[in-house]
Amino acid sequence: MKKPKLHFDSELSHQKMAVDAVCDLFRGQESGHSLFTVSGDNDDLFTPAAGVGNRLRILPDQLHMNLNEVQERNGLPLSSPSDLADERDLNFTIEMETGTGKTYVYLRTVYELNKRYGFTKFIVVVPSVAIREGVYKSLQIMEDHFKALYDGTPLHYFPYDSAQLGQVRNFAYSSGIELMIVTAAAINKQATAKIYQPSERTGGEAPIELIKQVRPILIVDEPQSVDGGPQGRGRQALRTMAPLFSLRYSATHVDVFNMVYKLDAVDAYQAGLVKQIEVAGGTVEHAHGRPYIRLERVSTRKNDYTATVEVDVIRSGRVARQTERVNPGSNLEAITGNRVYEGLLIGDVSKGRGKSEPGFIQIHGGGIDEYLREGEAYGDIPVLERARHLINKTIRVHLDRELELRSRDIKVLSLFFIDRVDRYRAEDSDGASVPGEYVKIFEEEYAQLQRNPRYSTLYGGVDLDSEPSAVHEGYFARDAKGKPKDIKEGAAQDGADAERAYDLIMRDKERLLSLDEPVKFIFSHSALREGWDNPNVFQICSLREMGSERQRRQTIGRGLRLAVNQEGQRLHGFDVNTLTVVATESLEQFATSLQTEYEQDAKVSFGRIEPHQFSSLLLPDSDGKRLGSEGSQRLFAALQEAGYIQSNGKIDAQLLQQALAEETFTLPVEFAGLESVVAERLQQRAKGVTINDRDERRTVKVRKQVFENPQFHELWNRIKQRSTYRVDFDPEKLIADAAGALKEARQILPARMVWTSTTLAISERGIETGAESTSAPQLVEQGDIPLPDILGELAEQTKLTRRTIHRILSESGRFRDFQRNPQEFVSLAAEKITEARRAALVDGIKYVKLGESDVYAQELFLTEELHGYLGKNLTPAAKSVYEEVRYDSETERKFVEDLESASDVEVYAKLPSWFKVPTPLGTYNPDWAIVRRLPDGEQRLYLVIETKGTQQESLLRPEELGKIKCGRKHFEALGTNVTFEQTDDWRHVTFTA
Repeated sequence: MKKPKLHFDSELSHQKMAVDAVCDLFRGQESGHSLFTVSGDNDDLFTPAAGVGNRLRILPDQLHMNLNEVQERNGLPLSSPSDLADERDLNFTIEMETGTGKTYVYLRTVYELNKRYGFTKFIVVVPSVAIREGVYKSLQIMEDHFKALYDGTPLHYFPYDSAQLGQVRNFAYSSGIELMIVTAAAINKQATAKIYQPSERTGGEAPIELIKQVRPILIVDEPQSVDGGPQGRGRQALRTMAPLFSLRYSATHVDVFNMVYKLDAVDAYQAGLVKQIEVAGGTVEHAHGRPYIRLERVSTRKNDYTATVEVDVIRSGRVARQTERVNPGSNLEAITGNRVYEGLLIGDVSKGRGKSEPGFIQIHGGGIDEYLREGEAYGDIPVLERARHLINKTIRVHLDRELELRSRDIKVLSLFFIDRVDRYRAEDSDGASVPGEYVKIFEEEYAQLQRNPRYSTLYGGVDLDSEPSAVHEGYFARDAKGKPKDIKEGAAQDGADAERAYDLIMRDKERLLSLDEPVKFIFSHSALREGWDNPNVFQICSLREMGSERQRRQTIGRGLRLAVNQEGQRLHGFDVNTLTVVATESLEQFATSLQTEYEQDAKVSFGRIEPHQFSSLLLPDSDGKRLGSEGSQRLFAALQEAGYIQSNGKIDAQLLQQALAEETFTLPVEFAGLESVVAERLQQRAKGVTINDRDERRTVKVRKQVFENPQFHELWNRIKQRSTYRVDFDPEKLIADAAGALKEARQILPARMVWTSTTLAISERGIETGAESTSAPQLVEQGDIPLPDILGELAEQTKLTRRTIHRILSESGRFRDFQRNPQEFVSLAAEKITEARRAALVDGIKYVKLGESDVYAQELFLTEELHGYLGKNLTPAAKSVYEEVRYDSETERKFVEDLESASDVEVYAKLPSWFKVPTPLGTYNPDWAIVRRLPDGEQRLYLVIETKGTQQESLLRPEELGKIKCGRKHFEALGTNVTFEQTDDWRHVTFTA
């Protein structure tokens, strides 16, 4: 069986930004490590005389300056010097939405920190067995990728095991890069955990003493689950390790310390870094013959014992299902006006104990005495009848997705979460394993649907009788005898049994991606959600009620990653990457609850923007200078004064859209030139994350009149040719440009000492500090500083020869800066030389047409399906090759309106995602191909247009601008008189040939 080998893209900008955000904190840190010895029996022949640890040699004011530079670059609030006051407890926060490569980022950061500064000892702390196994599997999968990226640099990694404490000793004494993965449970209980107890296998020392001596860099994965709640037991255990500093990675931080990078749900969705979400919501209608009550939530407010329930209320003679607030003793008949609730009362109302133990209520009277947990219902349709409808819908959506993606070599997976193992795998009276209720339902529904003529093309040569039992598999916790068992979420006693399930899940991850593997429907226990993270999960169905918003987010998190094909290559674009959640609630209920969870748990502010979020904007014609924190706050105030932002940061989207439509959106003079990018940022934050309705999803049809139009044929013949490229740049110009950029780059500051003074006051609240005053910096004599091999390091980072690097450095005239602060100068030089090299690649690129048959055939419009949601990302069009145009931004939607109303536009196409131009910076997908009739009525202009929120090149990201320039050269090389332009508005496009 061919298993897809997952490929990883080292050039994804959001991941590189996250890595650089951490590594740039320590600019000015010289490379090196520290040696230490410990007491105990070290006199054996096999233990080195000294252990090897990390060290931090950077002045506090330099670290603070670096931190603020990173924060301004990433549009984040600035930290103050007091946030770094405790040098024994330095913490930095990185927020990355689920599915965007958080694990890849922090593992690559390990390699990068070693490469730049020589750090060697790292510990990844995780909250659960599931995440530990996931990290360990990721290290195995990514090992070859990182070796290729870092010239074979070895990394020794292992999961901490209290039965193998010798590994901790090796961790401390090794001179190579060491990475240990440890669960929070292994370090939280200082009285009993073996990590705190002396052991012969660690030379008579407690393992924690060896760990403290190496000053490890801690990587805390999901710190909100590691820290340990109000008591902070986890945080105390982390401090016990005496870390050099801690890097905290999560999508849902509770406590934030010095945020250095943030990629929230809105940014990830709008950048296409995760799948878009659609909901197939099934709600029951006209089933009001018996008392129905569903517990939505129990109030968490202190001394408030009320609950929100969904009941059938009679209004104006009709039954309507709606929510009501109740408390102990509430009479449901009186509340609802519905006689089916006669005698039914609310009894106890009990608050939950954290997220793993939901609240519950008692209902009693009229012969009923039941307890309902949050999310559970009484009087609903039978469980198995509901399950049958959910399973049938999931299979239908799955098979439809297979029809869509079969030509792209993509394996489609569906995931069912269940709450009782015996409903999948039961036992008969003799103890033998037999199919459970859900298996019987699944196989019946699958057998019926596979004979549907719509899906007949999926089953050529398949034995239909055996197929239903071959396409599903269950992954559950197992006891020591291998029998599946139920477990509770977060239950420590179930850890070993859960570990066996995670081992299967992780072991089979790549196998399940293969088209040769028949299994494509997976059943797993609802308590094992954390273990599932397969990129090709396209459908998720929870066969139990989603009791909390957290369960919704947890559920969709298992399917957000972008899909991969049989070559292991990750695919981009919502035409492939759509996750369907099959749920027993309406789209509105699901979306509202999910948004509530995002806002409460992930601190995502939908429709709002904060004063610091403009600081990363590049100023026009300023050689890379950014607006900065103070400028961002002034801009925010100006937008508030104009009414576009309310006092709480909420964006007035209606007023903004009106101003843009009427062309009255302006900014104060000091922000001139930023109008387009500011408007685009406001629109992005106002839009948020779109949850689509599966039933409104439609396949966009090709408009026959346009497809067969001679002008469209002519347009396509001019742009359909594929090409390849070679790069032929002038090395002398590259050297001159790089040397000039380095010569003009920022100043490298020498080591200096800054005195900060403040007053201390002792009060009942404790010791409080007064206002701070800072002295002028004084130069510090550092003595002899070891100089790294600057030619070798820069040659490796920039992919240029040592000779070329030597000439660039010589002509820049900045060798004194290298001697003053070697590591910071290397970082600065690498940045400027890389920018010059990128520009040289783009300027020196030459495209060559491939063979006459190597083209994008026009028939691909008929065979490659396009999908969208009318009214959300589809707009009707008469001149387009498609009957509706799918747009990705408000700029594009407005562009479609202009094309449709322009009398000189004959036909056009929004170029599909399969139309790509190769570039050294990654593939490029242009936006539009247009036929424009010139004023004489005879000649026509054939255009390829790239729409951006601005026409100013200085405001575009370097990679973005580079791809556009390569696109222009590609179409020039075709020699078919196609005009390529980049614009923000149709009226700015060329009118003449």
